[in-house]
Amino acid sequence: MLMKFAIQDFIEEKKYMNLSPNTVNSYNATLKDFQRFCSDKELIDIDEVREATVKSFLIYCQEVRGNNVVSRNTKLHHLKIFFNYLETIEVIAEKKNPVRRMKLAKEDIQIEAFTDLHIKQMLGYFRRLKYRDKSFFAYRGHTIIVFLLSTGARVGELVNVKWKDVDLVNHSITLFGKARQQQSIPITDKLVKELAEYKIFSEKELGRKTEYVFTSREGKQMTDNSVKLIFKRLKEVMNFNDVRLSAHTFRHTFAHKCLMAGMDIFTLQKLLRHTDLRMCQRYLSLWGTALKEQNDKYNPLNNIEI
Repeated sequence: MLMKFAIQDFIEEKKYMNLSPNTVNSYNATLKDFQRFCSDKELIDIDEVREATVKSFLIYCQEVRGNNVVSRNTKLHHLKIFFNYLETIEVIAEKKNPVRRMKLAKEDIQIEAFTDLHIKQMLGYFRRLKYRDKSFFAYRGHTIIVFLLSTGARVGELVNVKWKDVDLVNHSITLFGKARQQQSIPITDKLVKELAEYKIFSEKELGRKTEYVFTSREGKQMTDNSVKLIFKRLKEVMNFNDVRLSAHTFRHTFAHKCLMAGMDIFTLQKLLRHTDLRMCQRYLSLWGTALKEQNDKYNPLNNIEI
């Protein structure tokens, strides 16, 4: 079977399975890259692909594209799903599956969190812009930071939030995020106040009510990329050299602050909307020493005479 037809079939299957557009696009980007790489080597048929071909592609991604180990593992993961699908529909035999024995590379994962100073500097930057000219973009950036810090939301969850999902009376919000899952989480009084004020401001500034909480100047839903661009520009202004300035770092910061304050790992798992405990356990392992003061404060022996 020609590779381009196999890829088309796979992508159509994923669309039929109702995977999110972001997931489908991510699969498609990896497979198109792989197809171009193979075409340059005059490999156009699925049966011509070997394990060595896939390894060469990943080395190319590392040395020419500059992909880090996480990116390469993501691409290998996509290729595994693709070839396993072809095996399932009997386009290739199990023994001819080129990724059957391939394992993901070991990742040196760094999880960074913002300090209070980082956060104050970022909020101060948007606040100064906001007070100077009441810029819609400055107010939106300020509120996005407050929202991410208070909820630990993913970028995809942030852009999908609609005003109908925000209950300012009962202090809760429904997030629609990874794997098309919806989950309601509580929000604090501070965030309720910030969102209420932002709602009034944005309606006056845009001259109408909007469906989504965070929108463009035209009132349209923001995209993942537009949020990432906000933090790309902010990174250039802040010039932090000790932490990665990205939207996802706020998620790590949320976890860090919660653990430091004594939150249990099961509650953190629910608030972060993880399906299992593995990531939260990684947070706990990383910041376990930061829990010493909490243990000193709450340890059962504190109030027992021995």
